[in-house]
Amino acid sequence: MFRPAIALLLLAACGCSRPHRLTVGSKNFTEQIVLGEILAQQIERRLGVPVDRKLDLGGTLLTQQALRGGEIDLYPEYTGTALTAVLKLPPSSDAAAVFERVRAEYRQRWNLEWLDPFGFDNTFAMVVRGADARAGSIQTLSDAARRKEAWRLGMGYEFLQRPDGLAGLQATYHVPLIGTPKTMDLGLLYPALEQNQIDMAAANATDGMLSVLDVTVLRDDRHYFPPYQAAVVVRAQSLASHPGLQAALEQLSGKLSDAAMRSLNYQVDGRHRPVAEVAREWLAGIR
Repeated sequence: MFRPAIALLLLAACGCSRPHRLTVGSKNFTEQIVLGEILAQQIERRLGVPVDRKLDLGGTLLTQQALRGGEIDLYPEYTGTALTAVLKLPPSSDAAAVFERVRAEYRQRWNLEWLDPFGFDNTFAMVVRGADARAGSIQTLSDAARRKEAWRLGMGYEFLQRPDGLAGLQATYHVPLIGTPKTMDLGLLYPALEQNQIDMAAANATDGMLSVLDVTVLRDDRHYFPPYQAAVVVRAQSLASHPGLQAALEQLSGKLSDAAMRSLNYQVDGRHRPVAEVAREWLAGIR
């Protein structure tokens, strides 16, 4: 006779009783890794589901491919990046329209869902030393374009090739540059700026170092850069197979301001605290 206890043992042995593990991914820079860890811990504490982490995967297209291929279930993305770099659609300055367009396109093309944004907009930020900005009365990108002395520009690798990156910036502003811009890991931009290796950095508006360094973020006075609202992108199949997953993730919607995200990034980049600790501390304070 087949006893219930034996049946349970057999189910456990074949793995049939185990819940499907969720995998959270992220791109390869601090903010993405912090957000990925926040998402993983939120799932673990709200659903009690085991979570695998594939953080620091790589750039946009690699991470998007991992999501579409089922290697990960979800990751944080930015609306402007999705619109221009993934969907190859023209940029727009209307944040609500961009979000709805991206949400509809992802759903139709790949059965991927965009949840409501975290609450911050990590647009590109063209950053110069504060002393240079004050000396030349430079506050906007148009001011930078009028400067007689050319700029030594530094940037991450994606900015050089993205449709919302260098080419479009120069078509809009015609900023005078010295030679070929230097490409480097994003974490090296601020040291290069401080050490006078570059004069301008194509950085991000929520970089932690912006809150502690004497630098100026040049205002995009011609509204070239599209909005980059951060939100969770998740496989519809993953939402369907995990009741409560969407509700758990949406508890994070609207909870992160630009200043809050900048502070989290600084905890990791400036104070060198462990990402898991920073994420756990922030989650403990949300309602």
